Amino acid sequence: MVPPVHPSGVTFLEDTPQSDYVDSGTYYGADHYPRNRTYSNAHLYGYNPKRRPQFEQDDIPRMRRLSHDEKSSTAPRRFLIDVDETIRIVLEQEDTDGDFQISITDSGPKGTYMLSNLLQELALARDHGRKRIVLDEARLTENPVSRLSRMIRSSFWNSLTRRIDGDGLEIICADPKNRTGRNTPRIYVPYGEPNMAKYYRQVAKDKPHLGLDVQVLPQNCDDPTFVKSLNNKPGLLALAMEEVSDGRGGVTLKGIPFIVPGARFNELYNWDSYFISLGLLVDGYIEMAKGMVEHFIFEIKHYGKILNGSRSYYLCRSQPPFLTDMALQIYNQLDRGKFHENQAWLKRAIQAAIKEYHSVWMALPRLDPKTGLSRYYPDGLGIPPETEATHFTHILQPYADKHGLSVLEFSEKYNDGTLKEPGLDEYFTHDRAVRESGHDTTYRFEKRCANLATIDLNALLYKYEIDIATAIQDVFDDYLEMEDDFPLSPFPPTPEAFKKPQRLSSLVRPQTSEEWFRRAELRRERIDKYLWNESKNLYFDYDTVKGKQILYESVTAFWALWAGCSSEEQCWRLVEHSLKKFEVLGGLVSGTEESRGKISLDRPNRQWDYPYACRPPHQIMAWVGLERYGYLEDAQRLAYRFLYMMTTAFVDFNGVVPEKFDAVKLSHLVDAEYGNQGIDFKLIPREGFGWMNAAYQVGLSFLTTHMRRAIATCTSPEVFFRSGTVMGEPAPIKSTTTDPLVESKFNSTGISTWPGKEQLNLWTALTA
Repeated sequence: MVPPVHPSGVTFLEDTPQSDYVDSGTYYGADHYPRNRTYSNAHLYGYNPKRRPQFEQDDIPRMRRLSHDEKSSTAPRRFLIDVDETIRIVLEQEDTDGDFQISITDSGPKGTYMLSNLLQELALARDHGRKRIVLDEARLTENPVSRLSRMIRSSFWNSLTRRIDGDGLEIICADPKNRTGRNTPRIYVPYGEPNMAKYYRQVAKDKPHLGLDVQVLPQNCDDPTFVKSLNNKPGLLALAMEEVSDGRGGVTLKGIPFIVPGARFNELYNWDSYFISLGLLVDGYIEMAKGMVEHFIFEIKHYGKILNGSRSYYLCRSQPPFLTDMALQIYNQLDRGKFHENQAWLKRAIQAAIKEYHSVWMALPRLDPKTGLSRYYPDGLGIPPETEATHFTHILQPYADKHGLSVLEFSEKYNDGTLKEPGLDEYFTHDRAVRESGHDTTYRFEKRCANLATIDLNALLYKYEIDIATAIQDVFDDYLEMEDDFPLSPFPPTPEAFKKPQRLSSLVRPQTSEEWFRRAELRRERIDKYLWNESKNLYFDYDTVKGKQILYESVTAFWALWAGCSSEEQCWRLVEHSLKKFEVLGGLVSGTEESRGKISLDRPNRQWDYPYACRPPHQIMAWVGLERYGYLEDAQRLAYRFLYMMTTAFVDFNGVVPEKFDAVKLSHLVDAEYGNQGIDFKLIPREGFGWMNAAYQVGLSFLTTHMRRAIATCTSPEVFFRSGTVMGEPAPIKSTTTDPLVESKFNSTGISTWPGKEQLNLWTALTA
């Protein structure tokens, strides 16, 4: 066959193919053209066989018809669309509830998934300034698993990216949790960073419209009295920065970017960041994840701990510790050709984790010397200021009545110390501990959290000890000198050792793996002694004050598998006898219904209790733990359930990726405590929710291709795991599931009908 001859310099569009599923910036950008067999801008090279027709400002690419072309009715279609007009028509006809979304709650005549995708594509085109577009039908019928994963990778992470510098302050200063009513943006710079303070003062001068108030913190910035004094003037806490060229031969500072959870959580959070980093690593954002570790190193150095969040009211409070695993996961994906640079970076991260371990988790009051186990037990005074104004009304009302005051008047007098209420002090001690645990809130911790040596915290600290030991042994030749001077916690931890005021300095001797392996082994023994229940085949929290286990069944028992502190027999008992207590249609619930107890008007649902599959920590930790001990099929089944729930919500509710789900009803339409985040958007989801995005990307890595295809057709786990297979595909059986979504997704044979002919013809019906 003789190759075609065409003028020099002419490029055929199909010679440089472009996927229909590229990101919106590429697809709707100025350089986008549909793939047609025609010349592209050929007239630029002196060859212009025919002037192309114009439609106002836009070119209309046309197919070059050939006599031997096949005329297939199944060929992908393209549609010429007026963006604003079509948005108007779609919303007018289909958005019957007026929320600027197309979901199954609307009663429009045309369907859901393809129309919601159309609405999203039109919104993206409008973002890029397009008045009219030629849209490939493939972008409307895109596999929902591929579409959601692509949106997370190419769009959501970018939308959740923040920097604390002159360019990024405008979008991060606003805090929807600020209850003071004053919106003055304020940034607190740590003691010992004069260049940083100078930088922000210059930003305030250069951008007077910000009204930025720059304050420098004292050296002991986590003193409870001082932190309480900031409640009426909350602000953002400065994070790590790097020196860059200012373009004039000098240097300036630039904020290291990081990912926020999203919605009302517009700052850097501790354990959110760990799970987010797992998703970032799956998607190849290694430098972003590495930068988040830099922020945690900075926080430990200047604020004494990895903070709950980077706002002033979090200065006394940490969250579940994940730094060592986070750093090692990133280290393992760094460029192997930069060994010494990578080693130096990991050294800084491990040194910071060792300081945090001794100064926070193995120091009083978080450490219980009698058991040698650790607790969530932050310092603090008064009422947590980041909560909703009415959150504690039911707690404060009896005290207000006692003093003949309104709740607001009593709160002010209690916070400023005018009124003393020891009982209320104890309540808020436990409440702050609940918030430090990350499980805010749950009946598991009600009025006792600070007393509990929890299985989740101690499993994490066992992993810290193993990670530190392994890094020292394998990366640092079993010899690691500390650079910061801080007191080491006594080992082994005993009440007598903690009564002695003397502490060894971290600079006295180098760190070795042998010491850290001994610390890990001792913790494992204490976990077995105090937290494992042989008769119930489960780990429980231990009340260090009452001296007994608290028999609240929590799915965090499976964190012991993630950490590797369970024996093979304990793991088998957990899987064989206890997993079924937590496994429901949409994955793993936080705790059992029996442990939670009855719900009433006076005892409402809590977001970290049954029936909620409340966020990725409980899911991802179980998947990884089960795989670690060889229970891969169980891990895959649980991942399938959770991703099925996320995918069906994505398909049915205009692409939503919410903060939390009712895993029993498979619904994100929940209003536990402060409501569900990530659901309030117009036309198109812009960011999802940080660690839910990560859970989807990580979960997909557990699934086979067959499982991904089944989820893409919204095949219920009750159908998928009971059906068996025929030639590697689900066998066509009649569904007997209790899945509330199956009835609308499956026909009488039990086979998924999505997307179905009626949906494939939606565009034709819409424009008819």
